[in-house]
Amino acid sequence: MTAGLKPLSASRDTLLDRLGRRLADRLQSQTSGYEPYTPSDPETLARTLRPGDVLLVEGNQKVSAAIKYLTQSTWSHAALFVGDEVPLTLDQAARPTMERPQLIEVNIGEGCVAVPLTKYRTYNTRICRPVGLTPEDRDTLVGFMVSRLGLKYDLKNITDMLRYFLPTPPVPVRWRRRMIAFGSGDPTRAICSTLIAMAFEAIRYPILPEVTRAPGRAAATSPYSREEILHIRHHSLYTPRDFDLSPYFEIVKPTLKYGFDYKRLEWAPERKGP
Repeated sequence: MTAGLKPLSASRDTLLDRLGRRLADRLQSQTSGYEPYTPSDPETLARTLRPGDVLLVEGNQKVSAAIKYLTQSTWSHAALFVGDEVPLTLDQAARPTMERPQLIEVNIGEGCVAVPLTKYRTYNTRICRPVGLTPEDRDTLVGFMVSRLGLKYDLKNITDMLRYFLPTPPVPVRWRRRMIAFGSGDPTRAICSTLIAMAFEAIRYPILPEVTRAPGRAAATSPYSREEILHIRHHSLYTPRDFDLSPYFEIVKPTLKYGFDYKRLEWAPERKGP
């Protein structure tokens, strides 16, 4: 069983549990004013995704603002696409018209859950695709995530959650990313895409490269970026941004996958005058 995760029935309902749930609910609540630039058409997204793809999401929850600020990234959430491998519940089996959940994700309040693609139909998203997976490794990757469904994170570590109530913590640039690792309790692991990273580690698929410097050559990245990557690798804390930065994941754009032709676009007539 994954460290930090446990069945819900294994814990007793204490004051810290109740307080933790209230904080988690607050962090998961949506903020107003979010408008996506180019959300993917759900049907196009569905036919583009393959099992094993990582779907990055620009969230609009209270916790999203802090994660985007701390990681200096657009992406605040990640989910793994598993296709039709999620076991159906009795309710879903009795209602064939109900949309089948095809994404597995970890939320700070719910734990590891399966959700339908339409959950993110109004969000900016990005598909990060691992390249060259063997069928056996793809099955292992998907099976890893499916086997964790229903597991919960312990929310007693209140300190881990309190930091995310500051959307722009007043900390130096070099420490922003490391602020996520502070405490390293269960809520931190829930937010930081660790479960998806562990799934890829199970098949020994790389996410971030080894950071090395060739003799006599200048560093390709800033010292802050280099220290940041080393720190995150050492603590096995991954964020959605890491899949975007990884040289081992292909960025797939659904609109370009199926015969995009800019000549067929219909532009609105230009307005004349002031």
